[in-house]
Amino acid sequence: MTLPDEATPPLGPEDLLGPVAPAPAGDIVAPPDVHAMPEGGEVSSVGGMGRQILRVFIENKLAVVGLFVIVFFILFCFVGPLLYHTNQTNAELALNANQNASPGSGEPLGTDTTGFDMLGRLMFGGQASLIVGFASAFVATVIGVVYGAIAGFVGGWIDAIMMRFVDMLLSVPVLFLLIALVTIYKQSEVLIIVVIAFVSWLVPARLVRGETLTLRVREYVEAVRVMGGSRTRIVGRHIVPNSIGTIVVFATFQVADSILLLAALGFIGLGIPAPGTDWGTMLSNGVNSAALGYWWEIYPAGLCIVLVVIAFNFIGDALRDALEVRLQRN
Repeated sequence: MTLPDEATPPLGPEDLLGPVAPAPAGDIVAPPDVHAMPEGGEVSSVGGMGRQILRVFIENKLAVVGLFVIVFFILFCFVGPLLYHTNQTNAELALNANQNASPGSGEPLGTDTTGFDMLGRLMFGGQASLIVGFASAFVATVIGVVYGAIAGFVGGWIDAIMMRFVDMLLSVPVLFLLIALVTIYKQSEVLIIVVIAFVSWLVPARLVRGETLTLRVREYVEAVRVMGGSRTRIVGRHIVPNSIGTIVVFATFQVADSILLLAALGFIGLGIPAPGTDWGTMLSNGVNSAALGYWWEIYPAGLCIVLVVIAFNFIGDALRDALEVRLQRN
């Protein structure tokens, strides 16, 4: 066998990949974006996804009814007193009015044992119940989200210590802890908000911590680390926004739980101090008069509590189903 006189020429791109079509004249080929975020990174508002979530929510008829109920009670409690003027703060003036008066034309729901108009009292007590419900749920959610995100992201022995502290507080009965804190300090609406938030942030902390443990190993989080992103940016821009479904659902249910906790405190006489009131305190006062046949002093307040709590639960269930669409898209 004889060897060729000349060496075999090296293979070019055309030999390996076939003919390469040249770029059209005038076109500029953009270089690859090295800072491009992998899919699933920072959360951005997508119109199509938002419409799909809204569609799934609207398809839940009970949730739509619950939303109308909440809007009705907000208007009833905060706009109603502007249209239906009654005395709800001056106890001496109320004592001069008819006490335990049955419902009539001048007083649609009658009066209570102290002479306060019951319809106006429902509005006045509803303001405190809704404010405490929304405010304590907001505070508990914020604290729980921050605490759980830090514990889950840092991990290690810090995570272990932080979660053992949560477990220790969860082992204490909630109502017992509420009663202890309310009796130690002077009763006020702000104190009740803080106390209810103090016993309610534990659950979102555990939920968000679990979400963080899953999200911190995702590709887009690793990409931010490689690009030099700080821990604060990773938690604030990637971990927490991608846990928004769990956070929103919890916050919705927590409003209902806070209203129930306030009602429990009010029922045992530790609710909003006089001359203020809440639906739980009204329920407690009405129980003493129910045996005398004064039904209008107990049923309206109890009905308000039931309707609002059920409405928030319907909304929470629908939000959980609707936000599953977002999780499936991601």
